[in-house]
Amino acid sequence: EAVKARRRLPDLADFIGLERPHPTVARQQHTIARPDQRQPFDVRARLAAELGKTFEISGTGHYLVAHAPGQRDYWSQRFEDLYRSFVHYFRVRGFHLQEPQFPLVALVFRNQDDFLAYSRRDGAQLGANVLGYYSPLSNRVSLFDVGGGRAQAADWHENAATIIHEATHQTAFNTGVHRRFGATPRWLVEGLGTMFEAEGVWNSTHHTSRRARYNRIRLAQFKRLLPSRPAHLLEEIVASDRLFQSNVDRAYAEAWAFSFFLVETRPKKYSELLARTAARKAFAAYDAGQRMADFTAIFGDNLRHLERDYLEFMDEQR
Repeated sequence: EAVKARRRLPDLADFIGLERPHPTVARQQHTIARPDQRQPFDVRARLAAELGKTFEISGTGHYLVAHAPGQRDYWSQRFEDLYRSFVHYFRVRGFHLQEPQFPLVALVFRNQDDFLAYSRRDGAQLGANVLGYYSPLSNRVSLFDVGGGRAQAADWHENAATIIHEATHQTAFNTGVHRRFGATPRWLVEGLGTMFEAEGVWNSTHHTSRRARYNRIRLAQFKRLLPSRPAHLLEEIVASDRLFQSNVDRAYAEAWAFSFFLVETRPKKYSELLARTAARKAFAAYDAGQRMADFTAIFGDNLRHLERDYLEFMDEQR
């Protein structure tokens, strides 16, 4: 069931991970001065007023999760556990994380119809098969319960694929790994999200082998597309996000594979690149020249040599 859920995600490149706001909403981003720094009880009261009595709101150390009444144990701690796994993953690699400035909010709708109705009010442009999304504008994860309230293992696996990916984005944008409203390269954002879908990443304490860190769907996708891979594609990936518009499957496969390669072989430099991109000013343009300059300042200017190492490494993964 987990495989089924994840296979539904690759076709949703514009929306799984970072939803693209409606144009009127996108324009509002430039008027935002600072994030909402209300206290947790203020955010809880605001959510309760917004969502009404059909939702129960549960709090954990870092999360406020709105869900169907009586389902606290089904949702809240899982979000918190994913947050802690994310923090552990980066701290053991020497990456300094910030504490979120305000509670992380997740909305779990009872069904797809309610979820899509909310997404339209939120200004998100979603396809019919979208399971969930993270919005940098509202700073919320929103999804619907694929299992329809059935707390069974198979149903949870369907939900888990969405939660892990979107909670990874939310945590990254609230702990300083990415800058909210910053022009972070898409391959970095989605590469991290897809890496965390592997249990050896989000549950690294219990699954320690490299193979456990494989995202099996992305690895298979990468291998399938490899024979038709354009020469010197890495330069395009580093310099722009065009591949995410022109070839969704290849973009996600390359984002995962290249991120996995860097984390496994050059973890310190990968962390340096995350820190460099996160240090950029919010709303600042990030053109191809500057993206390439930032990347080569860390990894060197011989991209063809790096690309050869990358492809040889991926060829060894089975």
